[in-house]
Amino acid sequence: MSTVEQQQPRTLSRFASPVALLAVMWIVQLADSILPGSFSVFGIRSWDPAGLGGIVLAPLLHSGWPHLIGNSVPFLVLGCIVAIEGPRRFWAVTAFATVIGGLGTWLVNAPGTLTVGASGLVFGYFGYLVARVFAPGRVSHRILYAVVALVVIGIYGGTMLTGIFGAGAGVSWQGHLFGAVGGALAAFAGRRPDRRT
Repeated sequence: MSTVEQQQPRTLSRFASPVALLAVMWIVQLADSILPGSFSVFGIRSWDPAGLGGIVLAPLLHSGWPHLIGNSVPFLVLGCIVAIEGPRRFWAVTAFATVIGGLGTWLVNAPGTLTVGASGLVFGYFGYLVARVFAPGRVSHRILYAVVALVVIGIYGGTMLTGIFGAGAGVSWQGHLFGAVGGALAAFAGRRPDRRT
């Protein structure tokens, strides 16, 4: 077996994390559509201490199939780009976007507002891919990151700006904004300047 053939399964396995997380979202939505009641009640309920648990659950919950379908493609595309750096980096970015995005949503939204959906993660991955250009690291990597960031901005930049500054009624610009902040902060977490000459 050639080196290329050996590395191919390893490379493909990097995408297992975003694919698995998306699969969980679809399973949860299927269960929500079959079982009585709505899982959305377990989302982030702003200013309610009991709603803080929703920070972890909200990205897995959606208000309906159109909401989940709308989030699925950008989640998978941006999540897989982040996952190229490995599962540890993917889960770190996911954690930053989830926690910071969720806390910001809980604090800034109107009291009692219920927020669900993976769009905070989508914005988190976008924020990470743009901000990592400025994070410490080798120049060759930063050039590659800049190319990736330009492509990502070209494809999703307009949507991201609209999702924060032009969000319609019932859309959490707070989750989008703080998710992006969380992703951007993840770009700097654990990175050290490249000391090689």
